[in-house]
Amino acid sequence: MDTRTVSDEEVQQHIAEIKAHMPETYKAIQGKAGEIGRRAYELVRRGLRGERNLFWAMERGWVKGTPFNMPEIQPDVALAMVRFGSAYVCIFGVPQEGGAHGAD
Repeated sequence: MDTRTVSDEEVQQHIAEIKAHMPETYKAIQGKAGEIGRRAYELVRRGLRGERNLFWAMERGWVKGTPFNMPEIQPDVALAMVRFGSAYVCIFGVPQEGGAHGAD
């Protein structure tokens, strides 16, 4: 996803879809905000705009955010989803301070 092509309106639409169709993901986002404050919502918005390694979620057929491209993350998540029959997955990353802000 090209971060220059995702408008604020499209990000708001994705957020509305998370709230309406991904209740466990929305709870996870709120929980993360309880841990790290408003920075959690920034990570979600940046992931929805296409920045890698910041936010990705899947629930009930809905997929939001941008996939992580860290080789050690994807196999671990896939194995856990299969092994434990995950109904949803919500992954937050940590942006690089002063760096590429999660971009590859």
